[in-house]
Amino acid sequence: MNPLDRVVSAVHGRRTVEPDPSFELGFVDYLRARYDPQGLADLYGRCAHGESDFDALIRRLVLRALARRFGDGVDVGRAVVFRHPETFQIGKGVFIGEQVVIQGRAGGACTIGDHVWIGPQAYFDARDLVIEEWVGWGPGAKVLGSTHTGVPVNVPITQTDLEIKPVRIGAWADIGVNAVILPGVTIGRGAIIGAGAVVTRDVPALAVAAGVPAKVIRYRENAPGELSE
Repeated sequence: MNPLDRVVSAVHGRRTVEPDPSFELGFVDYLRARYDPQGLADLYGRCAHGESDFDALIRRLVLRALARRFGDGVDVGRAVVFRHPETFQIGKGVFIGEQVVIQGRAGGACTIGDHVWIGPQAYFDARDLVIEEWVGWGPGAKVLGSTHTGVPVNVPITQTDLEIKPVRIGAWADIGVNAVILPGVTIGRGAIIGAGAVVTRDVPALAVAAGVPAKVIRYRENAPGELSE
């Protein structure tokens, strides 16, 4: 074993989420009363790239003011971009890394469960997306929720209709760096998706899938009670 190799305790997955201070909730009510959605977006823009604790606080408060539901202990990194946050339901203890893009859709739905960790530069086409609790989402990994039909063929593909399909990521799953999840795919509970994989079909619970296109290469050892709550 390389002497530099080591095993250390997880940080995000083991942290205790404390309730947000009451003043934050009151300030969110103030923001909603004072600003319309565009005004809130402008306020967010002023603090989007800031490194201070105050900038991070404002990012969290504005997103909370805009979202349908927003839990305690959420960390919103620098330069996070979002569209249609009124469709977002974000659980407690969620970490959103720097330069993440969450592209919602009017009338759509984006649910991010408790304790989800999202790495930097991830992209979500969150038109009909559910990410359940305790999911790890690697840096640069992407999910696509729609595709052009390509029909008819006598017009540019970008002019053809969009087909929106739901994407479901089961609890405890781990999505590798730069993986791509395509429309209509369900990732099972506790599954692992390898780095750079392109997932075109459903992946069963506890499976390990890798490659382009992704294929199940093995199953995780299912010890008694491994998937119990």
